[in-house]
Amino acid sequence: QVPLVESGGGLVQAGGSLRLSCAVSGRTFSSYGMGWFRQAPGKEREFVAAIRWCVGSTYYADSVKVRFTISGDRPMNAVYLQMNHLKPVHTAVYYCTADLPATSNLAFPAAYDLWGPGTQVAVVS
Repeated sequence: QVPLVESGGGLVQAGGSLRLSCAVSGRTFSSYGMGWFRQAPGKEREFVAAIRWCVGSTYYADSVKVRFTISGDRPMNAVYLQMNHLKPVHTAVYYCTADLPATSNLAFPAAYDLWGPGTQVAVVS
């Protein structure tokens, strides 16, 4: 297993911003890209955003377009998620993932093998 380590979660008021970070810890790793999912209490894990290294393409769930921006540092195997204008509905554990599957499978958690432990984001009104 490749250790993915997320950071940057926390408690924020509605309308605020957070920047999540994720990096591969302690080893050299090559992947097709990295991404983010989230899981709210009582709900399924859902796709948020991904970035594919080879073409620089980014992908977003419709629900986060405009508010969230994914970026990354390929040599460092790091990915970031800038989240702006947060709402309480964005409250969830956010998980980093790596080694993206085919584009048609990006939204399916089962298509990924590598996950970080998650970082909690809580948005209060």
